[in-house]
Amino acid sequence: MPSLSDAEIRAASIRKYRHRAARYDQTCGPTWPIRTQAIEGLGLRAGDHVLDVGCGTGLSLPLLREKVGESGQVFGFDQSPDMLAHAHTRIREAGWRNVQVFESSAQSLRLPGPVDAFLFHYTHDILRSAEAICQLIAWAKPQARVAIAGIKYFPVWLAPLNLWVYLKNCGYNGAPGDLWSPWDRIEPHLEDFRRQSTQWGMGYLGFGRLKPC
Repeated sequence: MPSLSDAEIRAASIRKYRHRAARYDQTCGPTWPIRTQAIEGLGLRAGDHVLDVGCGTGLSLPLLREKVGESGQVFGFDQSPDMLAHAHTRIREAGWRNVQVFESSAQSLRLPGPVDAFLFHYTHDILRSAEAICQLIAWAKPQARVAIAGIKYFPVWLAPLNLWVYLKNCGYNGAPGDLWSPWDRIEPHLEDFRRQSTQWGMGYLGFGRLKPC
């Protein structure tokens, strides 16, 4: 079966999130502790600039803003207009002046300036695109911190469960495969990379710093 292009994967993902956007926030309870642990692990400080990769409905935005304070800047982007509409509402209702979100793919992202840290929280399609990773890295300050979290296959001795993992991932991502080591395309760009399993082996959480170019 021929592999899909980035454009085809993005189109499929946008279609899927069109149907999920309205109730998306209510489905995120099981991964909330992973979200908070990823943000804590970024070591954000007041005044930092941070990018929420694939920010969706903006669930991470208040947590990130709390870390960087009034003097910092939170950027986010998502390719799904349906998901991003909720993020815009969140920002408007909170009255945040230092939080900006953009409707964009990772491959075509433009930011007002470079960032100190990146949060990749369940952004599987982006992490499987070399073009997307390269474009995002272009916006990094030297030694920018990175946190990545997502779904992966169970270890081989639990392989019968992996059909369920694939089907679960299929409901969200345009290219739901490549679940044995979803981090392996960004890992070569990182130093001091450390990773742990989450959700009894069905998920992962990793941290590192971008290598100097």
